[in-house]
Amino acid sequence: MAVIKKPKDKVSVPDGLWKKCDSCQNIVYKKELHENFYVCPKCSYYSRLSAMERISQLLDKQSFSEMFSDLEAVDSLSFNDTQKYSTRIKHSKTKTNLKEAIIAGTGKINNKEIVLCVMDFAFMGGSMGSVVGEKIARAAEFAVSKKLPLIIISSSGGARMQEGMLSLMQMAKTAAALAKLSEKGLLYISVLTHPVTGGVSASFAMLGDVIIAEPKALIGFAGPRVIEQTIKQKLPEGFQLSEFLLDHGQIDMIVERKDLRNTLSKIINLLR
Repeated sequence: MAVIKKPKDKVSVPDGLWKKCDSCQNIVYKKELHENFYVCPKCSYYSRLSAMERISQLLDKQSFSEMFSDLEAVDSLSFNDTQKYSTRIKHSKTKTNLKEAIIAGTGKINNKEIVLCVMDFAFMGGSMGSVVGEKIARAAEFAVSKKLPLIIISSSGGARMQEGMLSLMQMAKTAAALAKLSEKGLLYISVLTHPVTGGVSASFAMLGDVIIAEPKALIGFAGPRVIEQTIKQKLPEGFQLSEFLLDHGQIDMIVERKDLRNTLSKIINLLR
């Protein structure tokens, strides 16, 4: 007589242990992804980082001190498209646990003090409104007053259309603030991550004394599709990717995420 075995209890797998790669669609163990700086170990795709994840990767532990955290966007134009601007701001705050699309503060890299600004694409596409421009300008002015290097990590779709002309004014404002840094002979390093476009690429992102990009980051003013439709021509392969910009002298170097902290440290040692 056949013996019927009791089925083993089903082993439950906790949620949140795995993540599907946005590029190759392979399932990756989250711990492995974290240890690899959120770069897919199967296809080398660079996942986007939040501003706080970026700060954690770059700075010495517990060295970051946030500045200008009281600044928050207001709907001064009462702008309304498919949603009210005020509603979009509220949703982004809830989604990211941030007050704006950028965090500014001071910190240390290998015990060297710096001023750091980090954009977060998850907050309305990292768009630059009045508060983003104000934080960058204040950070540059603080760097001048303390004679410290300034590093800005950019990730943005450009100017924030919900603020109209006020957002476009931030291009000149940030450029003027960075000019003061240059006049004092102080170091400004711009780090470009995927993507950096529009008014951000047309202002502070491309004004660094040293411009660094992550591999395969999209960098440009208008997107490739818009340019092709405008000039009625097919663009070169890889156009606007960081590798193309490096070959054509628009950026200084491409640095893998795992090497960025030490690279920044070496540049600060050499140029500050």
